[in-house]
Amino acid sequence: MMADGILTEEAILAATEDVLRKYGPAKATVVDVARVLGVSHGSIYRHFPSKSALREAVTARWLDQAHSGLAEIASSNTPAAERLAAWLRALHEAKRHKALDDPELFRTYSALVEEQNGQVIQAHLAELIGQLSRIVADGQDAAEFSGGDAASRGRAIFNATVVFHAPVHAWQWNDPEVSAQLDAVIEVLLRGLTPR
Repeated sequence: MMADGILTEEAILAATEDVLRKYGPAKATVVDVARVLGVSHGSIYRHFPSKSALREAVTARWLDQAHSGLAEIASSNTPAAERLAAWLRALHEAKRHKALDDPELFRTYSALVEEQNGQVIQAHLAELIGQLSRIVADGQDAAEFSGGDAASRGRAIFNATVVFHAPVHAWQWNDPEVSAQLDAVIEVLLRGLTPR
C-alpha cells in the first residue's frame, strides 16, 4: 500500500477504508490499520493524532469521493435551470450508487457520519448548499430565476430534496420510480424559481 516504503496519508486512509469494510466501525482499530500497512500504530498517529481524527479524515474523503463532479456542474456555463437539475440528479445518483452497490460500506460510513462531532459533516453540507446557492445566484443574475436570497434558496432546495440524498432514506432508493419522483420535485422547484 505504501509507495517506495513511504507511509502517506492517502495510504492510511485507503487501509482504514479496508479495515472499516472488514470489521465495521465498532470493531475497527488503529492497530488493525497499522497491521494492514505493516507499520506500528505510532506511525499512524504521526499522521493522525487520534482515532477520532483518522475517522474524520476517512469520512471527509468518502464524502468528497461520493460527491465528486458536483462542483464542476455548479460552476459550468450551462443555463442555471439545467445545472440545478443536473446537480440534483448527480447528487442522488452518487448516493444511490454508493448505497446500492456497496450497502455494507455505505452503512459503515453512515454510522461514522452519525458518530462525528459534526465539524466534518457541517463543512461538507455547507459546501453542497454553497454550490446550490451559486447556481441560484447565477440564475438570478441571468434573469432565469426570480430574485431573493440565493443562500436561503440554496438551503431550501437542499432540504426539499433530502429524501433523494440523505442516508436515512436509502431504503427508498430501490424504488423503480425514484428517478421520476426526483424529476417531479425538480420540476416543482424550477417552477417556483421561474420569474412570473
